[in-house]
Amino acid sequence: MHPRNAIARIAVAAALACGALTLAQPAQAAGPYERGPNPTDSLLEASRGPFSTSEQSVSSLVSGFGGGRVYYPNDTSQGTFGAIAISPGYTASWSTLSWLGPRIASHGFVVIGIETNTRYDQPDSRGRQLLAALDWLVEDSPSAVRGRIDPSRLAVAGHSMGGGGSLEAADDRPSLQAAVPLAPWNLTKNWSGIRVPTMIIGGETDSIAPVGTHSQPFYESIPASSEKAYLELNGASHFFPQTTNTTMAKSMVSWLKRFVDDDLRYEPFLCPAPRSSAIEEYRDTCPHS
Repeated sequence: MHPRNAIARIAVAAALACGALTLAQPAQAAGPYERGPNPTDSLLEASRGPFSTSEQSVSSLVSGFGGGRVYYPNDTSQGTFGAIAISPGYTASWSTLSWLGPRIASHGFVVIGIETNTRYDQPDSRGRQLLAALDWLVEDSPSAVRGRIDPSRLAVAGHSMGGGGSLEAADDRPSLQAAVPLAPWNLTKNWSGIRVPTMIIGGETDSIAPVGTHSQPFYESIPASSEKAYLELNGASHFFPQTTNTTMAKSMVSWLKRFVDDDLRYEPFLCPAPRSSAIEEYRDTCPHS
């Protein structure tokens, strides 16, 4: 069991022992990192979550990655938040994914969308840059950003080679709480070393990183002992993350809330498998431990 999952379950058990929880009040069954109101389909499918956000540019002069943009909740009353670094794909800039920044941040996360050192960086380089961006957030970002971050609750994501980079980062840093590769591309097919809870999202009609040779074998290679999910979007091309995609965002936020925040309120949006005409296939290690 992941250490933070254990903490969440201990908190729930303690509350049950004290009679603080009843079947009529499932929203109380939460761990210490719960942020925001009880989740609903409409909340997760909206263009923004419950938190207002601010954003700042990140200079290209930072060390280890090419700068970018950081988004964070304005609220300081609920404690610190988890943080996620996201990489664009081959030849792309952060602007191609920028809709994700405020959307994820508005659910209670600090988000850094990175620019890569060059547009042609390969997945292993993008993985290192994602980790450098997380280190910058925790150690060197402006105090208004740094003070909002819980350094023990960090995650990575990315599109295409950036998605392949998020697999690299998860493999290199098992202390991460979650990874969400989007239409990931990588020449490495075996990720048996990954212990980080990983949700892979692929597109059914992707011809650049076909799911049969990328997303699916990536998912299958991650050990069954690691929490993992595979979501395939019906009819989606390789470029589905570059425009607003409600199904992707809903699942991504739910995964981050469940594993970065250990927020058990989001478990029903992942287990049992979500049903939607937008979903071609869904696999998961349900029930999550």
